[in-house]
Amino acid sequence: MSFEFIYLASQSPRRRQLLEQLGVRYELLLPGPEEDAEALELVLPDEDPEAYVARVTQAKLAAALARREARGLPLAPVLCSDTTVALDRQILGKPLDADEALQTLELLAGRRHRVITAVAVGLPTQQAAGLSVSTVDFAEVGSEQLRRYVASGEPFGKAGAYAIQSQAAAWISRIEGSYSGIMGLPLFETAQLLKQFCLHF
Repeated sequence: MSFEFIYLASQSPRRRQLLEQLGVRYELLLPGPEEDAEALELVLPDEDPEAYVARVTQAKLAAALARREARGLPLAPVLCSDTTVALDRQILGKPLDADEALQTLELLAGRRHRVITAVAVGLPTQQAAGLSVSTVDFAEVGSEQLRRYVASGEPFGKAGAYAIQSQAAAWISRIEGSYSGIMGLPLFETAQLLKQFCLHF
């Protein structure tokens, strides 16, 4: 069985942009008001960052598959993804406020961290998943620069309180891995997964 489109269960505009870059047709499959989507992202005690991202992505996929079924939508593969930033074993998620955003950026300044993105694609009878791990080196950044970045609003809704495609790119001296994975959807791994579902793009 082949499919002409997929469902994207993500509110991220960056993931939409990256799928469009691949030429993949998609329809959004977003949580309804009755779903507690944020609860899926809670970190378990002593959870390893890679295991956390993989678990959250699988939970998102299960919820999205149930959502498609409940809404009576046509059958097509569902794609979910989750990204986190890790400093050693510390998971740096989306900041809740300006103070937390500043604290996170101060932790990252002058240090190397990992950006981990998991991707999962599924049908009711078939699922496949992949993981992309990249390393990012941040230069030393002054407190005033960090405060201006926080004031711009850019850190909010971003794991690790920054986006690589924003002005924060000026502080990144080196990356090793997948640029698109750091943005939120590793295109190589995503393409390999979608081919398993006979997607034509």
